[in-house]
Amino acid sequence: MFNVMFDTIFFASYGNFYGLSNITISSFDILLAYIVTIVAAVACALILRLPLLPSKPYRYSYDVSAIYPTPIIAIGILSIFLVLNYTFMYNGLVLAVIIGVLSALFVKYLFDFVFPKPLDENTGEDINE
Repeated sequence: MFNVMFDTIFFASYGNFYGLSNITISSFDILLAYIVTIVAAVACALILRLPLLPSKPYRYSYDVSAIYPTPIIAIGILSIFLVLNYTFMYNGLVLAVIIGVLSALFVKYLFDFVFPKPLDENTGEDINE
């Protein structure tokens, strides 16, 4: 499993979409950008007063929180930018902070419109409301 993760990080840092091998960032810079994205997304979500954890029971909860899905969305968007080798400034750290903040804003205000909660089979209303 760790070999697959290393190969993925190495592939993303080796070259870019256009094959310009002189514009690359290291594996450490990619991992640092991922960590910065996670921290920025969770911190901004907590500032926006999203709960840290969803309501109980966790397994059947459709509530958004600072832990899930905020950093997962941020990591996915950052991965798209890194595969296209668009790192902006400071080896992707500024881009990581911007994506972390925007993903927290997306989860707070637009997540329920894009991904609506399923309807309850018995009452016909949204679950967890």
